[in-house]
Parts: sequence; structure tokens; C-alpha cells
Amino acid sequence: MAKMPFFKSIHLKFALMYVLLIVVAIQIISVYFIQQIEDRFKTSFKNSINDRIELLVYNIADELNKESENDPFETRANIEALVSNFPSVNISVREIQVIDRDGEVIVTKGNVGSGGERTNDARVKQALLGSRDDDILRDPSNGDRIYVLAMPIILDDKETVEGAIYVEASMEEVYQQLNEINTTLVTATVIALIITAFLGIILAKTITRPMLDMRSHALIMARGDFTRKVKVYGDDEIGQLASAFNDLTRKLQEANAITEGERKKLSSILSFMTDGVVATDSEGMIILMNDRAEQLLNISRQNVLGTSILKLLRLSDQMTWDELYNSPESLLLDFSDEEETYILRSSHSFIQKEDGSINGLIAVLHDITEQEQIEQERREFVVNVSHELRTPLTTLKSYIEALQEGAWEDKEIAPRFLKVVGDETDRMIRLVNDLLQLSKMDKKEYNFNLEEFDFIDYFHSVIDRFEMSKPEGIRFVRHLQNASAYVNIDKDKITQVIDNIISNAMKYSPEGGTITCRCWIQSKKLRVSISDEGVGIPKANISRIFERFYRVDRARTRQLGGTGLGLAIAKDMIHAHGGDIWAESEWGKGTTIYFTLPFRNASEADYR
Repeated sequence: MAKMPFFKSIHLKFALMYVLLIVVAIQIISVYFIQQIEDRFKTSFKNSINDRIELLVYNIADELNKESENDPFETRANIEALVSNFPSVNISVREIQVIDRDGEVIVTKGNVGSGGERTNDARVKQALLGSRDDDILRDPSNGDRIYVLAMPIILDDKETVEGAIYVEASMEEVYQQLNEINTTLVTATVIALIITAFLGIILAKTITRPMLDMRSHALIMARGDFTRKVKVYGDDEIGQLASAFNDLTRKLQEANAITEGERKKLSSILSFMTDGVVATDSEGMIILMNDRAEQLLNISRQNVLGTSILKLLRLSDQMTWDELYNSPESLLLDFSDEEETYILRSSHSFIQKEDGSINGLIAVLHDITEQEQIEQERREFVVNVSHELRTPLTTLKSYIEALQEGAWEDKEIAPRFLKVVGDETDRMIRLVNDLLQLSKMDKKEYNFNLEEFDFIDYFHSVIDRFEMSKPEGIRFVRHLQNASAYVNIDKDKITQVIDNIISNAMKYSPEGGTITCRCWIQSKKLRVSISDEGVGIPKANISRIFERFYRVDRARTRQLGGTGLGLAIAKDMIHAHGGDIWAESEWGKGTTIYFTLPFRNASEADYR
């Protein structure tokens, strides 16, 4: 699990938010407090100056009222004494000017100017008009803040302005005190912020610890582990969230168990289905394929996942995805090559969402190669039976019509025609009997009359029977083992098999040819072979000689009276006894038919 960077964590965000709130609160309080302190200090300073200046103005006005009684020089001396004795040290007064009503400075204290000068100050002129004016300015020489006050001197009895007083007082001490207070406040703020940040981190950790636990468990849940639970630290909102999270985990665990069970069922069903299943997304790209589909298509699912189903089913050149959507519910897929026939049927259905849009496709693949081959064999069988019956029937009809037209009266022709009619009738009877026998074999409607006997003696007797009726020039050679080989089989059925094979060998053997019969025990089976020296069978046709109505040379077979069903019957008989039958041949050198049978006891011995 990747660790969250500290500067991105909610822990830091909580602490910063808490500290910022405290900073904002302190800033608001500080601004308000400093503003109030500054206003109070300024007001207190102004009131102190005003009170003392008003007292000074009152005393000067009192001296001016006595001017008529006293000598003007004495009055001026008294005013100078009042100004000189003004307590300027404690209230930071730098300059005091007393101006008469003509704007002439009569008394001064400080370094602003000397007596006898006329003043051009606008505040003084305003005071001589009876208005009071004050302001806070900066000294151009050193930048100190000073309080400037111009106040009229009004005599009580005359209510006339007899002059004005101009005062400058330094406020640096006031602002120095304010700076000290600001410094103290900033120091206290920094200390408070440090303590607040520490407490904020602790508080944030208390709040975020359950959230970090839930994040950790959520990541574990994402990996599929629903067994763990989050610790509940309290009954507050975060505790309720943790409880809800644990409840969600439990429900997800139950839902996941159900889903996993259904997935395993589906996986098991798909794995053991005898049909192939291929699923796609809405774009026709393969997202799922079961084992049977891999076997049917002879391809690995890792190589086709994410590819188009049209390409997989070899339909890319025939149709598009939209055309597949509008195609019939099933398609025949021909995967045949020159060596093997291989045909699949694809039955497909589309998965649609509630709004009707296509969400994907499911294709079910069936191997119908055997069905198609059976159907093809059925069609060929019908054609062959029709052909085999039509030939003798046509012959019968021709000869019967000839007899009806008068040939029966001809003593030489009539017997020959009747013989042909009889032969063709026998041929049709054999054909029908063979067909009935094959039908019973196909339906398993046969009852074997099993008996136990020595196959070696039995095989000798069958060969002896054929030697008595063999054509001139045909020779039988026997290579049978000396020891007995007991078998438990239906003697009549096996006799039919051997008769059919030896009859074929005699038909196709040339004059002076040899038919070789062998019998020996190999691999715990009784093996029998019958060989001729005929023209043989082409290699491409060997695998088909046991098919019904299949002939290598149709004209010659029909001429010799064969139905084309003998080896097919022999194959079914041998398989029904639990054996196997096959052929080996070399063109121009002859053919050998082999078959095997189970036996009760066997001992290896020399051939006779």
C-alpha cells in the first residue's frame, strides 16, 4: 500500500485549517484591539493637551482682561510667565505660540519662531475667526508625528476674539507605547499559534486516525479481502461512519461469496460443457472462451482474447458485425481442409441492455462433422440403393418385356432369359437381405448365439469348404498355429464374415493366384488375415472399402454379382464381437484383410 505524502494528507489539511482559523481569529482580535488602543491613546493624549491648553487660554484671557488696569508690558510679561511655566515636559509640548488679534506672535516657547513675527498658518487664521482646529501631522525634518492645535482666545465679558494660541506636541511617546503593545501582542500571537498548531495536530490526528484506518481497509477490500473490520473509536459521526463501513464490509463479503459461488458454478458449467462457448463485448471483441471452444477451434484463448469474433470464426470476408447481428440464429462454419472434413454450427444470441442497445454476443459452437457425414452417407446410401435396385429392375423389365413379346416361345432364348431373370431376382434378394441385416446391426437388433470352440479347427473347416468349390487355378495356403485358440463367438456370424472375405479374394484373384490364410495370437487377441494376389486397392481408397456400397471398380463388382455391402456387414459383425478389422493393399500386388477377435486362452506356437 502506497503511503500518502504528508503534504497531501487530510491530517495536514485539518491542522492547517485549524491553525488558519486561529490565525484569522487572532488577526481580527488584534486589529480591533490595536485600533481601539490607538484611538484611546490618541484621545487621551488630545484630551490631556486640550485640558491644559484650555487652562492656559483661560489664564491668558484673564490677563488680557486686566490689560486696561495694568501696564501692557506688565500684561505681556505675565503671559510670558504663564507660557514659560506651562508643564510641557510631561505632555511632550514642543512649541507654544500666543498670537494677538492682528496675527502677530507676542509670546513663544520652543524653537518654532520668535516674538514679533506675523504668522501665516491657516489654522491660526481660522482660530482668530473663532474656530478651533487640530490635526496630527508628520514633522518634515525627522518624520515624527506631532499634534497641532490652534485655539482662539475669547474674553468672557466681551465675547470677542483677542488672539489665538498655537500648540505643537510630539506624539512619538504614544506611538512608542503602541509599538510596545504590538510587539507584546505579536509575541503572544506566535506563542498561541505554536500551542494551537501542536493542539491542532493532535486534534487532527484524533479525527483522521479512523479515516486512515478506513482508507487502509478500503485498499485491502479492493484486493478482495473482506475479513477485516475497522476499529470504532466512539459514537460520534466518525464512529457511526466506521460502523457503517464495517456493515458495508460484511454485506460486500456476503455478496462476494454469492458472486464467487455463482462464478464457480458458471466456470464449472462452461468447463464441462460439451459445446464451445464464446462471449464478446458490444464491439464484437472476444472476452470469454471455454475449454471446449479452444478444442473445437484448435486455438489458445490467450491468443484470441480482445480480437474480433468474425476473425475467429473466419467470417471477416463474408459479413460485418452489423450483418452478423441481422443474420440467422445459427451459421454453418466449414473448417475443412484437403485431408479432413470439419464442420461447426454456431448458434448465437445477442445480449441487450434495458434500453435495447447491444451489450455483447454469445456464440455456442457444436461439432456437427459426424452429423454432416452421416447425413451425406444417408444421401449417398439412398442414391446407391436406388441405383443398385434400378439396375436389376431395369434388366428384369427388359427381359420380361422381351418374353411377353414372344421370346418365351423360342426354346433357345427363353431359358437364357429366364435364367437372367432368376439371377437378377436373387441379386435383389441378396441386396434386400444385406440391407435388412445392416439395419438390424445399426439398431442393435441382433441376438448372438455365442458358443465356445477352437477357432483353429473351425477355420480349417471353412477353408476346406472353399477348396472343394474353388475355381480351377486358385490355390489356398494356410499358416495357422498348432496350438488351440478357444473363442466365445457366434459361429454363424463369423462364418458370414470369413465367407465374404474369402469370396472377394476368389473373385479378384487372377488365374493361378494364391489365397493365403493366417491365424495367430498377438497382443492378447486372436488375429486372422486373408490375402489374395489380385490387382490390389489404390492407397487413397483403402480407408473407404468398408463403407456401404463403396466399390473401387463399380463395373467389375457388379459384373461379379457383388452388392457392395459385404465388407460393411463384416465390419459391423467384427465390431459387435469386440474386435477390429482393417485392410492393407499394394496396387498390382494384392490385398490383405485383417481382423481380430477376443479369445479365452492363448499360447504362442509355431505355424503349421
